[in-house]
Amino acid sequence: MSEDVYTAPLQRPAHVGEDWLEKQSTYDSEDDAIWNDLYARQMELLPGRACTAFMRGLDKLNLDRGGVPDFGEISEELKQQTGWSVVAVPALVPDHVFFYHLANRRFPAGNFIRTRETFDYIQEPDVFHDVFGHVPMLTDPVFADYMEAYGKAGWRAMQYNRLKALGALYWYTVEFGLILEEGDLRAYGAGILSGPTEVRFSVEAKSPNRIMLDVDRVMRTDYVISDLQNTYFVIESFEDLFHKTEGRDFAKLYERLPMHFTYATTAVIDTDDVIQLGTQEYALRGGRGSSARPV
Repeated sequence: MSEDVYTAPLQRPAHVGEDWLEKQSTYDSEDDAIWNDLYARQMELLPGRACTAFMRGLDKLNLDRGGVPDFGEISEELKQQTGWSVVAVPALVPDHVFFYHLANRRFPAGNFIRTRETFDYIQEPDVFHDVFGHVPMLTDPVFADYMEAYGKAGWRAMQYNRLKALGALYWYTVEFGLILEEGDLRAYGAGILSGPTEVRFSVEAKSPNRIMLDVDRVMRTDYVISDLQNTYFVIESFEDLFHKTEGRDFAKLYERLPMHFTYATTAVIDTDDVIQLGTQEYALRGGRGSSARPV
C-alpha cells in the first residue's frame, strides 16, 4: 500500500493511546483451562491444513505455555522477530484506533476469553481468536509488513468513506485467506485457524468457491459474518499478497468503487481465476448447522 495511500503523520492522539488500552486481565483457572482445551483441539486439526508460516509462528512464540499467554512475554519475543507487540483492549475497538495500532506494529487483542457455553463459536473476537489466530502470523516478516501497511491504508479509506471495501480485503485475507503451498491449499486467516469447523471446510469441502486473489474484485465482494464462507480467495505467497496491495493507488480505486458491494458471496465472474468452482451445497442447505461435516 503505497505512500499515496497514507499521508497523515502517525502522531498519537491521547484518546487513541489512553482510552482503549488497558492492562491484560488476570485469568482464573477456568479461563486457563478453556485456553488449554481450545489450543489442544486446534492442534489436532491444523497440521496439513494450516500454512507453514503459522505453524512456525506457533513454535517461535511457544503459545502452549499452559493457560492464557502473557502479552508482555509474547511481545518481547515478537519484537525480536518482526518489531511487533500485542496490546490489550477490552473488546472490538473503533476503526481509527484499530488502524492506528496496526500502523505502529501493535496488534490489539481482546482481553476476555470465551466461556464453555460459547466454546465452539463466539462472534466477537476473544483472546484466543486474537492471540492464537492472528499473532503467530506476525512472526513472518512479509505478512507483518502487510499488516502495518493495512493499518496505514485505513486512514485513506476513512477519508473516502470506503471502510466497507477495505474491510472486505481484511476479511478475505487476514481473517479467511488461503495460500497455495506446493500446489496444496493451506489456511493463513485467523478466522479459519482459530475455529474447528472452518479449518476443514476451507481447504477440503467441495461447497465453497476458491478463487485467486484480485484486490479490486475482493473489495467489491460481500462476505458472511456469522457462518462458514461461501468463497475463499487464494494467494500464491505472502510476497504476492504484499505486492498486490502495497503498490496500489487506492485513492483512484476508491473513486471508482460504489458505496455498496457489487458481488454476492457466492458469485463467480468472468475475470475470476478459479481454482475450484464450489457446489454451494452448504449454503443451499441453509448454512450454519446444516451439516456437521464439510460438504
